[in-house]
Amino acid sequence: MTARLNPYLGFRDNARQAMEFYRSVFGGELTMSTFGEYQASEDPAEQEKIMHAELETARGYTLMGADTPSTMPFTAGDNYSVSLSGGREDDAELRGYWDKLADGGEIAMPLETAPWGDSFGMLTDRFGVSWLVNIAGAQNAQGEQ
Repeated sequence: MTARLNPYLGFRDNARQAMEFYRSVFGGELTMSTFGEYQASEDPAEQEKIMHAELETARGYTLMGADTPSTMPFTAGDNYSVSLSGGREDDAELRGYWDKLADGGEIAMPLETAPWGDSFGMLTDRFGVSWLVNIAGAQNAQGEQ
Protein backbone atom coordinates (compact mmCIF):
# COMPACT_ATOMS: atom_id res chain seq x y z
CA MET A 1 0.00 0.00 0.00
CA THR A 2 1.29 3.45 -0.88
CA ALA A 3 0.38 6.54 1.14
CA ARG A 4 -2.27 8.60 -0.62
CA LEU A 5 -4.27 11.77 -0.24
CA ASN A 6 -7.92 12.07 -1.29
CA PRO A 7 -11.21 13.85 -0.46
CA TYR A 8 -13.48 12.49 2.28
CA LEU A 9 -17.09 13.69 2.13
CA GLY A 10 -19.51 13.89 5.03
CA PHE A 11 -23.25 13.40 4.74
CA ARG A 12 -26.25 13.51 7.06
CA ASP A 13 -28.14 10.22 6.73
CA ASN A 14 -27.70 9.81 2.95
CA ALA A 15 -24.10 8.64 2.45
CA ARG A 16 -25.26 5.35 0.90
CA GLN A 17 -27.36 7.12 -1.71
CA ALA A 18 -24.66 9.72 -2.41
CA MET A 19 -21.88 7.17 -2.84
CA GLU A 20 -24.08 5.00 -5.09
CA PHE A 21 -24.75 8.13 -7.15
CA TYR A 22 -21.00 8.85 -7.47
CA ARG A 23 -20.45 5.24 -8.55
CA SER A 24 -23.07 5.79 -11.29
CA VAL A 25 -21.16 8.90 -12.38
CA PHE A 26 -17.55 7.62 -12.22
CA GLY A 27 -17.96 3.82 -12.30
CA GLY A 28 -15.68 1.65 -10.20
CA GLU A 29 -15.90 -0.50 -7.12
CA LEU A 30 -17.78 0.76 -4.07
CA THR A 31 -17.32 -0.74 -0.61
CA MET A 32 -19.30 0.37 2.43
CA SER A 33 -19.24 -0.43 6.15
CA THR A 34 -21.90 0.52 8.69
CA PHE A 35 -21.59 1.83 12.24
CA GLY A 36 -23.27 -1.38 13.39
CA GLU A 37 -20.62 -3.60 11.82
CA TYR A 38 -17.95 -2.02 14.04
CA GLN A 39 -20.10 -1.27 17.11
CA ALA A 40 -19.11 2.38 16.48
CA SER A 41 -22.42 3.84 17.71
CA GLU A 42 -24.73 2.88 20.54
CA ASP A 43 -27.65 4.70 18.88
CA PRO A 44 -29.96 2.07 17.32
CA ALA A 45 -30.96 4.62 14.65
CA GLU A 46 -27.35 4.76 13.40
CA GLN A 47 -26.60 1.04 13.07
CA GLU A 48 -27.25 0.92 9.31
CA LYS A 49 -25.73 4.32 8.55
CA ILE A 50 -22.45 4.38 6.68
CA MET A 51 -19.33 4.65 8.84
CA HIS A 52 -17.00 4.41 5.83
CA ALA A 53 -17.51 4.17 2.07
CA GLU A 54 -14.78 4.04 -0.54
CA LEU A 55 -15.15 4.31 -4.29
CA GLU A 56 -12.13 3.19 -6.36
CA THR A 57 -12.41 3.89 -10.08
CA ALA A 58 -10.61 2.41 -13.07
CA ARG A 59 -9.14 5.88 -13.75
CA GLY A 60 -7.44 5.85 -10.35
CA TYR A 61 -9.84 8.23 -8.61
CA THR A 62 -10.66 7.52 -4.96
CA LEU A 63 -13.59 9.12 -3.20
CA MET A 64 -14.45 8.38 0.42
CA GLY A 65 -17.49 9.32 2.46
CA ALA A 66 -19.55 8.62 5.57
CA ASP A 67 -22.66 9.62 7.45
CA THR A 68 -21.96 12.18 10.16
CA PRO A 69 -23.15 10.82 13.53
CA SER A 70 -26.09 12.69 15.03
CA THR A 71 -23.88 13.75 17.97
CA MET A 72 -21.57 15.70 15.63
CA PRO A 73 -22.34 18.99 13.88
CA PHE A 74 -23.09 18.94 10.16
CA THR A 75 -23.20 21.90 7.81
CA ALA A 76 -23.69 21.36 4.09
CA GLY A 77 -20.83 23.02 2.26
CA ASP A 78 -18.39 22.31 5.10
CA ASN A 79 -18.86 18.56 4.85
CA TYR A 80 -15.45 17.51 3.58
CA SER A 81 -12.08 16.47 4.93
CA VAL A 82 -8.77 15.54 3.39
CA SER A 83 -7.78 11.94 4.05
CA LEU A 84 -4.19 10.73 4.38
CA SER A 85 -3.97 6.94 4.42
CA GLY A 86 -1.36 4.27 4.03
CA GLY A 87 0.02 0.99 5.27
CA ARG A 88 2.31 0.03 8.10
CA GLU A 89 5.33 0.84 5.94
CA ASP A 90 4.08 4.46 5.80
CA ASP A 91 3.61 4.72 9.59
CA ALA A 92 6.53 7.09 10.34
CA GLU A 93 5.75 9.30 7.34
CA LEU A 94 2.04 9.59 8.18
CA ARG A 95 2.71 10.22 11.88
CA GLY A 96 5.14 12.95 10.85
CA TYR A 97 2.44 14.60 8.74
CA TRP A 98 0.00 14.23 11.66
CA ASP A 99 2.39 15.96 14.07
CA LYS A 100 3.00 18.86 11.67
CA LEU A 101 -0.70 19.30 10.83
CA ALA A 102 -1.60 19.22 14.55
CA ASP A 103 0.88 22.01 15.39
CA GLY A 104 -1.33 25.01 16.11
CA GLY A 105 -4.44 23.02 15.22
CA GLU A 106 -7.11 21.19 17.20
CA ILE A 107 -7.19 17.41 17.61
CA ALA A 108 -10.75 16.05 17.47
CA MET A 109 -9.71 12.39 17.86
CA PRO A 110 -6.15 11.35 18.78
CA LEU A 111 -4.21 9.15 16.35
CA GLU A 112 -4.65 5.78 18.06
CA THR A 113 -5.98 2.28 17.45
CA ALA A 114 -9.56 2.34 16.13
CA PRO A 115 -12.22 -0.42 16.42
CA TRP A 116 -11.35 -1.65 12.91
CA GLY A 117 -7.71 -2.25 13.88
CA ASP A 118 -6.03 0.69 12.12
CA SER A 119 -4.47 3.75 13.73
CA PHE A 120 -6.89 6.61 13.05
CA GLY A 121 -7.11 10.26 14.04
CA MET A 122 -9.00 13.45 13.14
CA LEU A 123 -7.84 17.04 13.47
CA THR A 124 -8.42 20.54 12.17
CA ASP A 125 -5.25 22.36 11.19
CA ARG A 126 -4.48 25.98 12.08
CA PHE A 127 -6.14 27.10 8.81
CA GLY A 128 -9.46 25.37 9.52
CA VAL A 129 -8.95 22.38 7.19
CA SER A 130 -10.21 19.05 8.52
CA TRP A 131 -7.80 16.08 8.18
CA LEU A 132 -8.24 12.33 8.68
CA VAL A 133 -5.19 10.08 9.05
CA ASN A 134 -5.50 6.29 8.79
CA ILE A 135 -2.57 3.86 9.07
CA ALA A 136 -3.42 0.23 8.28
CA GLY A 137 -3.05 -2.11 11.23
CA ALA A 138 -1.72 -5.66 11.16
CA GLN A 139 -5.12 -7.24 10.39
CA ASN A 140 -5.71 -4.91 7.42
CA ALA A 141 -2.14 -5.25 6.14
CA GLN A 142 -2.32 -9.03 5.70
CA GLY A 143 -3.78 -8.70 2.21
CA GLU A 144 -1.12 -6.21 1.14
CA GLN A 145 1.73 -7.37 -1.02
